[in-house]
Amino acid sequence: MSRRREFLRGAGCGFGWLAWSALAGRQALAAPAEPPLPQFAPRAKRIIFLFMQGGPSQVDTFDYKPRLAADDGKQMPFDDARVIANSGKRGSQQRVMKSPWKFAQHGQCGRWVSDLFPHQATRVDDLCFLHAVHTEGVAHGPATLFLHCGSTNLVRPSVGSWISYGLGTENDNLPAFVTIAPSAGNGGPRNYGPAFLPALHQGTALGKAGGPAREATIRNLTNSDLPTTVQRRQLDLIRDLNAEQLRKSPGDSELEAAIESYELAWRMQTNVPGVLDLAAETESTQALYGIGEKTTDNFGRQCLMARRLCEAGVRYIQVTYGDNTANPAWDQHSNLPKHADHAAAVDKPIAGLLSDLKQRGLLDDTIVWWGAEFGRTPYAEKNGTGRDHNPGGFTMWLAGGGVKPGFAHGATDEFGHTAVAGRTHLHDVHATLLHLLGLDHEQLTYRYAGRDFRLTDVSGRVVDEILT
Repeated sequence: MSRRREFLRGAGCGFGWLAWSALAGRQALAAPAEPPLPQFAPRAKRIIFLFMQGGPSQVDTFDYKPRLAADDGKQMPFDDARVIANSGKRGSQQRVMKSPWKFAQHGQCGRWVSDLFPHQATRVDDLCFLHAVHTEGVAHGPATLFLHCGSTNLVRPSVGSWISYGLGTENDNLPAFVTIAPSAGNGGPRNYGPAFLPALHQGTALGKAGGPAREATIRNLTNSDLPTTVQRRQLDLIRDLNAEQLRKSPGDSELEAAIESYELAWRMQTNVPGVLDLAAETESTQALYGIGEKTTDNFGRQCLMARRLCEAGVRYIQVTYGDNTANPAWDQHSNLPKHADHAAAVDKPIAGLLSDLKQRGLLDDTIVWWGAEFGRTPYAEKNGTGRDHNPGGFTMWLAGGGVKPGFAHGATDEFGHTAVAGRTHLHDVHATLLHLLGLDHEQLTYRYAGRDFRLTDVSGRVVDEILT
């Protein structure tokens, strides 16, 4: 097998080596003969996840807390895992810090949004806020893994991989799961990896966090040195060689997977370049996403690429706003005003994505999911000018695909510190997303090492309160 792979890599066939390595296993080990049928009618066909790496502050964006302004500067006790871990005791005094940004109510629903997000504020009637999300892990690494894989430290399949495994792809010429600009840190490829699921279900990476979106593509996808007819003959030769070996080793599912992966890479060679070609969009559409503007161009391109992939039939598209530095983008421990720079970079593209999906009729069967690995504290870290990590209560939002628009579920306490009403564990978020796609999170399992695994482990509930 290794010699065969080396032959393909060296033949210069332009089949997209990166795509092959990411997608090998289309009919791989232990894959079901057919994807599990939805247990109920799905409300959505696909998900776009907008990952705000590092943790935006809920009390500075969508979770308005007047008490912070009333008690600004006061020393008050806050107990959370991070404080206890750092101080070794409960009841540590922390300085309450008000938000530097003003809040106002927007839309017919009257939801509160800070002036960090003026463009998203115009779309609140499409949004469903989860104001009482809580999660596992107080550091970026474990919390990011839990967000993407449902586990803080063990190697588990990512959300997109589970969806690919459960539903397959809508388009045989494209992978089911694509991740745009993923970060190399805090779990790196594990956040879009299949773990023990068949290799086909790994996310296909386009670009990298912090890199220019113009370069977010699949390398080696085309070959300008050989005509298509010659490339096709080379692929046919490799297929025939593999088929001969398969006849000698019937039931070799790994070999079957390799054969099919070559064919998929060939089909991608024809289809992917057109999907990723943003020049095909009108000037007005590109302007909607902020493309051409210095501040918003990069993330705008990522969001528009996500819409095009969604339209082409990709099931799960993750879009990361972040970087590959030690301190992820939104991680403002000592410089909270930096949130304004990040908000300016993502606000218009996100609002543009929502508007574009809606006017094309795609928002009806597409879920847009916005969030991060955790939120931030209502107090100033070390009495400084930033906020610490807060997994105990923070905000995410969903839009489209069967969730109530202009709705808010759950609440944190009067400081925005801890989820107290409508508490929604991240396992519940995962369960609800699968439910919207027609998948029962308790039934979508995979047997490995003698036990059945699932995304939500042994917990999680569907948040019925937010469903239409």
